[in-house]
Amino acid sequence: MIEITSARVRQWLPHRPEDGHKGSFGRALIAAGSVGFTGAPTLSANACVRSGAGLVFLAVPQSVWTVAAAKCNEAMPSPCPEDEMGRFSAKALPGLLERAKGCDALLLGPGLGQSEELDSLVMDFLRLTSQSMVLDADGLNALSRHIDSLSRDNLILTPHDGEYARLMGHWPGADREAAARELSGRLNCVAVLKGHRTIVAAPDGTCYVNTTGNHGMAKGGSGDVLAGLMTGLLAQGMSPVQAAASAVWIHGRAGDIAAGRFSYHGMTPTDLVGCLTQVWKELE
Repeated sequence: MIEITSARVRQWLPHRPEDGHKGSFGRALIAAGSVGFTGAPTLSANACVRSGAGLVFLAVPQSVWTVAAAKCNEAMPSPCPEDEMGRFSAKALPGLLERAKGCDALLLGPGLGQSEELDSLVMDFLRLTSQSMVLDADGLNALSRHIDSLSRDNLILTPHDGEYARLMGHWPGADREAAARELSGRLNCVAVLKGHRTIVAAPDGTCYVNTTGNHGMAKGGSGDVLAGLMTGLLAQGMSPVQAAASAVWIHGRAGDIAAGRFSYHGMTPTDLVGCLTQVWKELE
């Protein structure tokens, strides 16, 4: 297993040309959120902006749009058709596919909620798009009910232990490297098994382990920040495994900086987004 280091991340990062413009640094689409889960989409979107991506589009259910618009200055939120519970409805799919056409990377899942209609939307979106994608949170829950109908080598799955158990039918156990490899091999995807010492497994069996981060990050919303950051790196042209491994290291390093500034108890996922700037200063 290979340790992710600052030197390795620095080596992987794509070159940013001096004469680059916003179109040079990738376009990302995030589809996320529902009534009662308005923080997840904006945390992901704001982290994606902080990744260095040139353009970040955020699709949310109609009822969430005003909240998202108030919380996003740089990302561009748009409203989508919703069901009676304030979740994406099946009618949102054509619009999402149209928005995805011009994007380089996609994120689906944070704060979506769960329903049969959403399961169909998630699986249709996976089937009808070809861009590199991060599937997170409720996107993983939808996939867990259709686990054998998908194989995509440009897909990143980001389960914590409970989501892993729903996907695979058993808990990861003590050998987390083997567990991550099992998920990656089953779906031919990049698997990010989150937790203390997050493991990133590639379809070819290569595994990376992260050593940054701390227990102050164990708060709702931290995973949304990671997913958005990962999507932004994909949008800038990184391979799925390099984007995944780099994102978990950068995310953890931001967490270590946040703990130093705000304490383990007091730090928040929003602080992680703000501390990304210091990580980039270190890497640049």
